[in-house]
Amino acid sequence: MSIKNKESIGRWISLLHRYGNVYINEQLKEFNLGAGQYQFLAVLYQNEGISQDEIASLLKMDKGTAARAIAKLEKEGYVERKIFIVDKRIKKLYLTEKAHAFESKLTSILQEWKDIITEGLSGDEQEYASKLLDKMSKNAEVYLDNTK
Repeated sequence: MSIKNKESIGRWISLLHRYGNVYINEQLKEFNLGAGQYQFLAVLYQNEGISQDEIASLLKMDKGTAARAIAKLEKEGYVERKIFIVDKRIKKLYLTEKAHAFESKLTSILQEWKDIITEGLSGDEQEYASKLLDKMSKNAEVYLDNTK
């Protein structure tokens, strides 16, 4: 396979990711958020009360990236850090009322992006694409876990 291969799966995934970031950054600008923070909110909507390290692990991000994103969310009033009673060294993350009020808007933005990128695809094609990407992600995860 040549690096110049225009049919590279990685190239298409990378392009979709960059286009998605541009779209999401534009949509979230008025809320003082960007593509670097919304994923953390999405995880917290499902797992409120987890630690910064746990969220970094779930998102497969390094701790520094997670710390910066969470600091931005905290500064903008979307997240609060509370000391974990069992271990005072750990701070758990909780959503504020502002974040809870924002959940439906974020869901709508993400659904709009999905609608844009899946336009013209049948339900079966969308499901198949999702399954393939999930399988490729799991393959990458297993490989990287085994190389540590």
